Parts: sequence; structure tokens; C-alpha cells
Amino acid sequence: MLHKITNLTVRDVRFPTSLEQHGSDAMHTDPDYSAAYVVIDTDCGLKGFGLTFTLGKGTEIVVCAVEALAGLVVGKSLQEIVSDFRGFYRLLTSDSQMRWLGPEKGVTHLATAAVLNAVWDLWARAEGKPLWKLLVDMDPKQIVSCIDFRYITDVLTEDEALDILVKAQKGKQQREDQMLREGYPAYTTSCAWLGYSDQQLKQLCTDALKSGWTKFKVKVGADLEDDIRRCRLIRQMIGANNTLMIDANQRWDVAEAISWVSRLAEFKPLWIEEPTSPDDILGHAAISKALAPLGIGVATGEQCHNRVMFKQFLQASALQFVQIDSCRLGSVNENLAVLLMAHKFQGKPQVPVCPHAGGVGLCELVQHLILFDYVCVSGSLSHRMCEYVDHLHEHFTSPVVIHDAHYMPPKDPGYSCEMLESSVQRHQYPEGDVWKLHINK
Repeated sequence: MLHKITNLTVRDVRFPTSLEQHGSDAMHTDPDYSAAYVVIDTDCGLKGFGLTFTLGKGTEIVVCAVEALAGLVVGKSLQEIVSDFRGFYRLLTSDSQMRWLGPEKGVTHLATAAVLNAVWDLWARAEGKPLWKLLVDMDPKQIVSCIDFRYITDVLTEDEALDILVKAQKGKQQREDQMLREGYPAYTTSCAWLGYSDQQLKQLCTDALKSGWTKFKVKVGADLEDDIRRCRLIRQMIGANNTLMIDANQRWDVAEAISWVSRLAEFKPLWIEEPTSPDDILGHAAISKALAPLGIGVATGEQCHNRVMFKQFLQASALQFVQIDSCRLGSVNENLAVLLMAHKFQGKPQVPVCPHAGGVGLCELVQHLILFDYVCVSGSLSHRMCEYVDHLHEHFTSPVVIHDAHYMPPKDPGYSCEMLESSVQRHQYPEGDVWKLHINK
């Protein structure tokens, strides 16, 4: 079957997570986890589902951007798209008029991610495989053909990418079998959102430890003395041998970041995440250099616009942990480029990929990418882990499965981001029943 795309719809779906301070941090104090939710219909009845993540207000702008891209998608067949996926990616990102609103950044790129996520979901469903397995089973040349190498060939050429993938074929089946048995290591952010009380924090840490969690992330950046108190509390709760990370969500200037994190060094954080503006590559480099003697790395990427910025972060040694995001970059296609660039920069020290997943549907999506990275690119679990947040999974038809603090590989066909229609209807903004109760928000 050709799977001709006959329609593309997009809906504004919002969850009132701000009511209980879920997701709260130093810069985003009242997030309502939300999504521009895309459904692609085909002439044979098969559907593709995709989304991009937002924090509430402004989701309607992303919806408009998706609608503006829909004309480039409807009428094409799945076979037509995947036979030249690089060309289709470039069609969406380089429309001669639309690109003025980006290019490859901001609202238009979020919209591109939502559309492409739905196309990848459709492809995986058509093949009867979960997305990670679709990627793992692909020939290296086909993987490379999905990537737009424009602007990154000074760091990674098509031939170099192919060489990385071909070399990683050795031991590939053993790594896939290992993932099916053990899963991919995860860390939790759900215990220490900035708006949580100490009592809530203690209870969540206690529960997490009992469930086998050993890696914890704490939100910081609003008040130094409060951060010292909360980090001390968490470190006492989890013990000296478990892993602690801290995340400022872009709160500080460069000098302030260095000073502030130096005061938190006694709690032995593995990394400081997003210490300053996500666009300040040289600022991140200065922070990385200053904190290296303290044994603290810098992690960033959840608001890194595109592969070009990741290229420069890597070139400048401005990060020690790469945090890809399945909805900020241009879907699977662009994330593949970043995974391969990060691998090329491995050496002494290596630059591990530790995906961002703090948001609705992000865990469901990014688990597929990090499984592919281990099986087909990096072949390493050293200093590698994928974020997990324990919110809103009940709204998905194929929610993530966590076992002993590991992501277990999804088994259902697709990209795991189909929402329950009942949840979509209840949370659609502003007409859903949930929002009729909070219409003045």
C-alpha cells in the first residue's frame, strides 16, 4: 500500500500540572504540561500520531504553525516521503517563505518536530515495529539518507556517519538483547521540583529509593540558601554513593553560575544543567572550564535549537553531557545527526548523551532514540542515563514501562505518542471539560 496521506489535524492539549507544582523550576514556576498533538490520516486507514511539548500559553501558536505546514504533507504517500526522507525534512524546514520564521528554530521548528514525529510513527506502524526497532533494523546507508548534513559537514560528513554506523554493527545483536533483558538506565526528576515542600520531597525520595532509583536531579537557582538546604537534604536522603544532578533552567549569568555552583560543590553534583542562556555557547564553555576542577560537568540541550548549535557546543567543549530532546530538534532526523556528532567527539573525555524527557510525552518518545544510540551508535552505557518524570503517562495508549529504574524497550508498533482520545477530548484547550473548570487561568 502507498499509505497516501489524506488529512492532518492538530489539537491544543493542556494538562493543569501547575495546580500541584509539577514541573516547576527557577524560570518556569507554573507550567501546564501541554502539547500540539498531530494526527495524520491515510487512505488505507492507518494513522500516525505525533506531538511537540509546550508549557501551556502559546500552544495555540504552535498549532497555527503546524497548520501552515500541513499543505506540504497532505497528498504525499508514506513511500514517497521515506524514499527521500532527507528531501522531505528539507522541504519542511526550508520552505522559501516559511523559513524566514526560523530557520530551524523556535515555533516553526517545534511544529516541524510534531509533524515529523507523526510521520515516523506512521512509518513504524506501517512496518509493524516500535520506532527504536525500525531504526535498529535499518541498513546504515538508509539511516544516513534520513539526515540533513547541511551546515555540519565541517564536523561530520556523510561518509564519517556511515563509518560510525558500520563499525557499530559489531556486537549490535548482543546490545539489543541486553536492552530487552535489562532496559536502559534512567534517572528521576520527579522528587525535587522547585515548588515541592520539604515534606513532599522527603516522601518522594523515600519512595524512589525503595523502587530502586539511584540517580536523582534537583531543581535549583531561585535562592542560594534554599538550594544549599535542599541539596543537603537530598544528599542525606540518597546517601553518598548515589548520583545527584542539579538543574538551574537558564537562571544565571555566567559569573553568577560559576559562583553559585561552586557553593553547591560540597554535595558532589555530577552536572549542572542549563546554567545560563541556552544560546550562550561560549558562556557554557567558560562555565565548563571553571567547574572542571570541582569535578562538575555542564549539561544542556533541551532548548538547543538545532544540529548547528549542538555542533558548536561540541566544538567549543561547552558541554560534557548532551541532552537531546525529541520535540525541540527536527524529530528523529535531526536527533540522528546529533547522536552521531556526539559519538565522533567521544574520546578523552567522552561526551555521553543523556536525553531530556521532562514533559508530557517526552519519556514515551525519547526512549526510542536512546535505545537506538546504545545499540547502533555509542555501544556504551558509561555516564549515560535517560531522564524520567512520573507524570501523565496514563494518558497514552502505550505508556513507558520502567523496571528497576530502567526504561524497558517498547513493544507496540509506532513512536509511543498516541494519546487516549478520551484524554485528548477532556484536556483540549479551551473547550475540554478540564479547562471549563479553569477557564479563567
